[in-house]
Amino acid sequence: MTEAMLFYPMALVAIGGALGMIASRNPVHGAMYLVLSFFGIASVYVLLAAELIAALQIIVYAGAIMVLFVFVIMLLNLNEDDLERPRLTPGTIFGGAAALAFWMISFMVFSDLPDQTMPTELPEGFGQVASVGRLIFGPFIVPFESTSILLLVAMVGAIVVAKPRI
Repeated sequence: MTEAMLFYPMALVAIGGALGMIASRNPVHGAMYLVLSFFGIASVYVLLAAELIAALQIIVYAGAIMVLFVFVIMLLNLNEDDLERPRLTPGTIFGGAAALAFWMISFMVFSDLPDQTMPTELPEGFGQVASVGRLIFGPFIVPFESTSILLLVAMVGAIVVAKPRI
């Protein structure tokens, strides 16, 4: 019961930050809402007894990745004229319908799962740096390295887009 009393407010913070990021017209405000969402997710990790993952969430995402995002936002130097009023286009209608369908399917799938509770005893080495390191640099090395390449490509793309203005 106590876990539920803590989980729902933390989940609402994470979801509220994500919705605020999507709805924000100012890119810097959107980045700050994303940081709020990261903190909500990190607090849920703490509830799951994954303190290392929560700390990494704050240090890596709310720290380093958000610095890169804000750097790209400032590099693009968008002004009010560049942020035109959102239009209702077929692409936005299709994207909204696809997101709604995905949400409904996910809800149906996850509502049929049996009730699962946290184990009373965690496995040996759960959440320790060594066990997480063995996973990241073992079977998950390809997704880990692909993420760094994706971030590098995104940053180079932002610099290429902003180059005529520099």
